[in-house]
Amino acid sequence: MKVISVQNLTKRFGDFTAVDQISFDVEQGEIFGFLGANGAGKTTAMRMLCGLSLPTSGVAKVAGFDLYTDAEKIKKNIGYMSQKFSLYEDLTIRENIRFYGGIYGLTNAELKEKTAQLSHTLKIDDKLNTLVKALPLGWRQKISFSVAMIHEPKIVFLDEPTGGVDPITRREFWTMIFEAANTGTTVFVTTHYMDEAEYCGRVSIMVDGKIDALGAPLELKEKFSAKDMGEVFLKLARGAKRGDD
Repeated sequence: MKVISVQNLTKRFGDFTAVDQISFDVEQGEIFGFLGANGAGKTTAMRMLCGLSLPTSGVAKVAGFDLYTDAEKIKKNIGYMSQKFSLYEDLTIRENIRFYGGIYGLTNAELKEKTAQLSHTLKIDDKLNTLVKALPLGWRQKISFSVAMIHEPKIVFLDEPTGGVDPITRREFWTMIFEAANTGTTVFVTTHYMDEAEYCGRVSIMVDGKIDALGAPLELKEKFSAKDMGEVFLKLARGAKRGDD
């Protein structure tokens, strides 16, 4: 079942076309890698899919809702996690859970249940009252992911979620991603780590606002005669003509 469907999605800022008629579908439970160098347009595209920015043209549905008319419904049916900002550092873990759970409409009883569940899964019973800013980055990212999933969304968008964390934490984080996908949650992830692209069911690579490649990692490596996804990415990114978003 398609949970993201995009046809000719475009975003212009004046004379500049940030996203240029991209088209793709994402299935339920799929881990979909959305790659591109700085300036490729992937962040702008993700903002549109999350209901944060209206397209200039094109058609798209996310979790069954139209980008133009149902942006608020989209926000309630997705989870979102950013490397740069996901948790409030001056709040405790427990307070962050209650805050975001409240935004997603969870009742007090549901919040209590979810807090206990998250605490048990991450083994942080003794840390719930710890300020987030006192936690190592790896722990913050794992808790951020759990909070983004607290309302059991159909889709979770992860924007470079493992940036800056150590290799062991990255592996642990991806275990959480696989578990989410196995329960039917669609994972839409951007990353600069090309070894992580290998973990995705399919990968799209944007260059200068367009999708230049789309397929399973093995298919892309064969198509571009590359030994790994890093080499595929470099072959495409070298042709980019524009800089940062």
